[in-house]
Amino acid sequence: MKQSVARRTQDLANKTKDLKLRRDAPLVTPTDLKKAATKDITGAMNGILADVFALYLKTKNFHWHMSGPHFRDYHLLLDEQADQIYAMTDPIAERVRKLGGSTLKSIGHISRMQRVQDNDADYVEPLDMLAELREDNKTLATRLREAHNGCDEHRDIATASLIEVWIDETERRTWFLFEASRQGDATGH
Repeated sequence: MKQSVARRTQDLANKTKDLKLRRDAPLVTPTDLKKAATKDITGAMNGILADVFALYLKTKNFHWHMSGPHFRDYHLLLDEQADQIYAMTDPIAERVRKLGGSTLKSIGHISRMQRVQDNDADYVEPLDMLAELREDNKTLATRLREAHNGCDEHRDIATASLIEVWIDETERRTWFLFEASRQGDATGH
């Protein structure tokens, strides 16, 4: 009986401690990952998220400012790609939250973390737009692979699984941008 009273007292003390921690850190989501894993993975994914937002806006910028004889094809291609890029944002941010981290809070936060370079030029040649986006997507694929390595190191299978899909989508965008920007010969081939 003494042991059960001591156990209940200890359980109550643990619950009180847990509630105090939750009150002091209300956004800390419980996870079985170690604190270092959460820090590493959420840091990497927040960097990816900033890059994805920057790439989305650059893709839309080029979509809006496309011109030339291939306008329709390029305009539609970039619109489709922008939608695909934007579709990554919520799952990335929610994954960060599921791991117990906090995510980006503002455009200023994005601009401080993004590694994708903005292009504010008044005019960019259509093929230069495609080439720039192709390189940005290639770089994003590299960064996704780096984040995947961190997930593997910390045994975060769920984030790694999402990243694998995003790598495939990013490689597809890179491929389409490459093929769309190839110069044909006189016969169009």
